[in-house]
Amino acid sequence: MRIGLLGTGPWARIAHAPALSGHPDLDFVGVWGRRPEAAKELADEHGTRAYDDVDALIADVDAVAVALPPGVQAELAARAARAGRHLLLDKPLATTVEQGRAVVDATRETGVASVVFFTTRFFTETQAWIGEQADAGGWFTARAEWLGSVFSGADSPFADSPWRREKGALWDVGPHALSVLLPVLGDVEKVAAAAHGPGDTAHLVLRHAGGASSTLTLSLTAPEEAAGAGVELRGAHGVTSLPESPEDLDTAVRHALDALLAAADTGRAHPCDAAFALRVTEILVTAEGLLGA
Repeated sequence: MRIGLLGTGPWARIAHAPALSGHPDLDFVGVWGRRPEAAKELADEHGTRAYDDVDALIADVDAVAVALPPGVQAELAARAARAGRHLLLDKPLATTVEQGRAVVDATRETGVASVVFFTTRFFTETQAWIGEQADAGGWFTARAEWLGSVFSGADSPFADSPWRREKGALWDVGPHALSVLLPVLGDVEKVAAAAHGPGDTAHLVLRHAGGASSTLTLSLTAPEEAAGAGVELRGAHGVTSLPESPEDLDTAVRHALDALLAAADTGRAHPCDAAFALRVTEILVTAEGLLGA
């Protein structure tokens, strides 16, 4: 599969480009970015071509991997899908329902595959745990905490991200929490409550289709000593917690690329496709409305 990378920021450099250049079943054709000089630097680092025109790159590939702010991602993903290109996207898919739906509609019209990189879902051990808990059922309640120190700790490559500054933890780490909870507890029937905490911290209470409730605490302004992520489930089978994975980020991205190749080859939708990511966006838009009320 010939694949191109859209984006040149920290996530493109840290996550996408190394995995694309090292994957044995991909031809890393080139890089496009909103800053041509950054695209050339990243392309040179990985022995590929820098493109000045995004449509020229889309025309030369079978698929694109996107590492751009969600608003920019949604527009270009829909354009690439309408051109018949498969999609590896980042979370959140979009920060408006309209933009997210446009991506989903484009994938359905052309039949292209899509995989959205909810990181936790592509670690082998954590994905196995999610499947086991979904099969077990009988869950009464869940607690998810995704606490980062992007805006409060040591220098982070993501601290100056304009969209993260604007949208905060709800949109940056909220998708991670939902990507774990939804396959286990079922869809969200209602965002029952939402409240602000310190900094950009958001607290949510959700009611799920399976009958369980969940609480989420999301932050990018936690003290470094308090940072970390965890999910705890309580129900008929007792108490269980999301395990930590020994795998690294590069492995997770490669798993996502494997999933994209499989979806493109078989025509079977991946559980973390654009339609699932749109549902995550819909839930977060509702929560954002309650937080702003």
